[in-house]
Amino acid sequence: MESFSLIVVADETSPIRRFDVRKVMVRRALWALGVVACVFLLGLVDYVLVRIDHVELGKLRIENAEQRAKIESFDESVAEVQATLDRVREFERKVRTIANLPGSVATGGAGVVEVGPSDSGDLKEGRGEAEPVPTSQAPDPAASARRAASKSRAGAADDRMSLLRAETRRLSFAASERQLSLEELVQQLEDKHDRLASSPAVWPTQGWLTSRFGTRISPFTGKRHFHSGIDIAGATGTDVIATARGKVKFVGHKGPMGKTVIIDHGYGVCTHYGHSQENLVKRGEEVERGQVIAKLGNSGRSTGPHVHYTVEVKGKAVNPLDYIFD
Repeated sequence: MESFSLIVVADETSPIRRFDVRKVMVRRALWALGVVACVFLLGLVDYVLVRIDHVELGKLRIENAEQRAKIESFDESVAEVQATLDRVREFERKVRTIANLPGSVATGGAGVVEVGPSDSGDLKEGRGEAEPVPTSQAPDPAASARRAASKSRAGAADDRMSLLRAETRRLSFAASERQLSLEELVQQLEDKHDRLASSPAVWPTQGWLTSRFGTRISPFTGKRHFHSGIDIAGATGTDVIATARGKVKFVGHKGPMGKTVIIDHGYGVCTHYGHSQENLVKRGEEVERGQVIAKLGNSGRSTGPHVHYTVEVKGKAVNPLDYIFD
């Protein structure tokens, strides 16, 4: 038979109705219905996968935000530890310089600073062939791109964490080395008490550091010349103090330096305090660190009230900042 017959009987009095449907039409209808069902099913699966991608993307974003916050906090902690180690290293360098012990190379800087005597290995990625994704399970390309970007950011965060862990290990090692160095320094300083008491170690006055040690342009001639100390500007009459124990070697007027006090601290170390308004000590007087020896002024060749402070070691001017503890 090439067709199917469908007989419809409504009731006893109604005529019998017969419908003939060709088999090929039935098969085509079934095929069409099957295709529609498959398309609907694929669409449903695709929609579910997209929803899963969105949920996963949201979770990845939250995880990335939390990880970034942890990394930033960790990074700040590492920076603080590094800054502390730098300060300890500089402190040790100055102690070694003052006590005439082996130490690190001096560092310098520039600018105007307010001061005062009371201031205190490689990451590797595994590679492999990508497995083909069946068409029925292929996710939305845009969602896949977003998810890949989030995973990429997560990978970058992992790399950053690895670098921070390595930096932490380095800082831990540096801290251990610094501890050993400081322990050695303490032992070396046990017999250096008198020398330290006689070594310049504080600011000579309160004010602003306006000129540093070394070559500079002269405010009077406009030419380059060597500045043998540091200049600290302040209010006229401000106390100028001895920066260490010693004996007053000179008091009086010293050419362009105006009213000047020179203190001999022994061990080949002398300090000069120039441009004073008034000197308060006498030649041969013994002074202690912190004792007021003069009043800040503008005597001699000067552009304004300040103290010219010089440190000499065995007759040679050195950088006074190496003999000042912040």
